[in-house]
Amino acid sequence: MATPAPPVPPGYDPSTPPSDEEKEAEMPLTMAASVVLDALPRDAAAALEGAVDTTLEKVTVRLQPVGSAPILRQRVFKIAASKKFETVIRSLRKKLSLKESESVFCYVNSVFSPSPEEGVGNLWNCFKVKDELVVCYSVAPAFG
Repeated sequence: MATPAPPVPPGYDPSTPPSDEEKEAEMPLTMAASVVLDALPRDAAAALEGAVDTTLEKVTVRLQPVGSAPILRQRVFKIAASKKFETVIRSLRKKLSLKESESVFCYVNSVFSPSPEEGVGNLWNCFKVKDELVVCYSVAPAFG
């Protein structure tokens, strides 16, 4: 069953160009004119509450050497979830006794290198393996 076509407004002539008022009515809202939410909808707020564990104080990090990187005696340690990933990098540099001019390359799960500004708790929540954040490290670039 076909649906009927919408009615044509009186005085509509398809051969004449639209007026400025008609053009403005068809344009999308600008960002300044759009609605600003003062609170998230209930379903979005509930989803975000379940996504982050705010009670998490410390997370477990496992350091895994890659390539010719030296093996550490203590490869597993706990760190405050609120710390930034740069804390893991600094700690690793200290454990490896690297000089100022030497680099260390860190990869989460041998997949990507997180920003030093990224939160350790957030990385753990998103990429943990058996309740550990696996950080592979190397003294030379690895993985592309």
